[in-house]
Amino acid sequence: MTSQLSRRSFLGSLAAAGAAGVVSVPAMAQTVPVPAKWDKTVDFLIVGTGFAGLGAAIEAHEQGIKNVLVIDKMPSIGGNSIINGGAVAAAGTEMQKAAGIKDSPDLLFKDIIKAGGGLAHPQLARHIADNCVENFEWLKKVGVQFKAVTFHGGHSVPRSHAVTNNSGSGFINPMYKKCQEYGVPVQLRTIVDDLVVDDKGAVLGVKVRENYRFGRENSGKVAYYRATKGVLLAAGGFSQNVQMRMNHDPRLNEKFGSTNHPGATGEALQAAQMIGANTVQMDWIQLGPWTSPDENGFGVAPLFVESAVGYGPMIDPATGKRFIMETGNRKVRADAIIAIGHPALIYACEKNVKAQTPKAMRKDTFDAALKQGVIRKFATLEEMAKFYKIPFDALKAQNDRMNGFIKAKKDDDLGCMFFDDSLPNDVGPFYAARLWPRVHHTMGGLEINNKAEVLDACHNVIPGLYAAGEVTGGVHGMVRLGTVAVADCIIFGRMAARSALADSKKAA
Repeated sequence: MTSQLSRRSFLGSLAAAGAAGVVSVPAMAQTVPVPAKWDKTVDFLIVGTGFAGLGAAIEAHEQGIKNVLVIDKMPSIGGNSIINGGAVAAAGTEMQKAAGIKDSPDLLFKDIIKAGGGLAHPQLARHIADNCVENFEWLKKVGVQFKAVTFHGGHSVPRSHAVTNNSGSGFINPMYKKCQEYGVPVQLRTIVDDLVVDDKGAVLGVKVRENYRFGRENSGKVAYYRATKGVLLAAGGFSQNVQMRMNHDPRLNEKFGSTNHPGATGEALQAAQMIGANTVQMDWIQLGPWTSPDENGFGVAPLFVESAVGYGPMIDPATGKRFIMETGNRKVRADAIIAIGHPALIYACEKNVKAQTPKAMRKDTFDAALKQGVIRKFATLEEMAKFYKIPFDALKAQNDRMNGFIKAKKDDDLGCMFFDDSLPNDVGPFYAARLWPRVHHTMGGLEINNKAEVLDACHNVIPGLYAAGEVTGGVHGMVRLGTVAVADCIIFGRMAARSALADSKKAA
């Protein structure tokens, strides 16, 4: 009863203050006290060594911030970024024009909004679309090498610019090399436990544990780092934190694997929440529809699958029939596969595979996938049907119907997009892969503005705190288009570095 009266009295006093026009929002309580002495002082502290973190580190140096420190809790650099599919979205590049692809930032913006179900914050999506070509050119200057423009489901046109080795390491390794060239230190095995704020709620730095060992959660020595120009959280999402993701989507229990690296557990996001940072769209968690139950993690199946959509059918092995548009966005496809209750199958004939797959994966990777059974080769459609226990007559009828659509370049059943060079899957051999979704990307996270500044629950900027990449929310809405996140991470990571410099000058 006492607590009820106390709470009522408190609310009453707020109402009275509101009537007087003097309501103000108190600063969040400090989670840790400001230390009497800092163990280390830098200008700009970056948490995370993926696309956003390394992009910010390079940009910060180039903008004249000399004392930059990048930290990561893991024993190696790159996080999820280094194991991703190795392509970045850009709309209107010279590579596209040379390939005869008509594209524009406006079209990319429309695709982001459409795929996101209208939930993407327009100003953030617009920022990505308007800066994607400049970002692509910047990456080339950093040393990233591109080889082809590919298509990913949900985009209107091919605009995913693939790196030469078809892996996120094709971005991370040149970016890390540039950090070394600039003398930007990268300190591993350093986990952030808390953000340190002053009595007004401004972020001063972080409480960390040095020499942390992932999996030994009490390991490491406590230290306090001061960041005079700000802290950037670029630590990724929480796909590997089963409890955290189930809090927002109870369906995503331990039975669902994840494409993410083991460290995607969300502590940096939680640390920001503890000082009052706002979060948005946390219950939108994306599943990858192109992962295979025949391998672990992200694997190599997505590279084969995304090169096959628009060229071959995806079927339910139990019926031999198509059940969803192959070129649909990730949510559409993943939900449809889960709905049938067992792995789906995508396949294409050798003519289509040999023409398209090299754009997405190296020959040695493809050969290894064949050897491991992630991709399988069959001399005939009948042989494939026998292996997967597919009703052959139904499969044959569906394949013939699909071939008619490919010839006409028009899908009267499900609206699949077919490309000009797609060929009927009429002669073997055929290549196939099984599909079952895994947790891939946590769409929600910290609310930011166009300057990558983190906002509190009242939409005020939290001084000294910035965020970029998967730790943020609202950028993509309910569905993230493939390869747009790479652009998102780097564009907003670089933006955070520029904002930290500008904000520090204003405060001086």
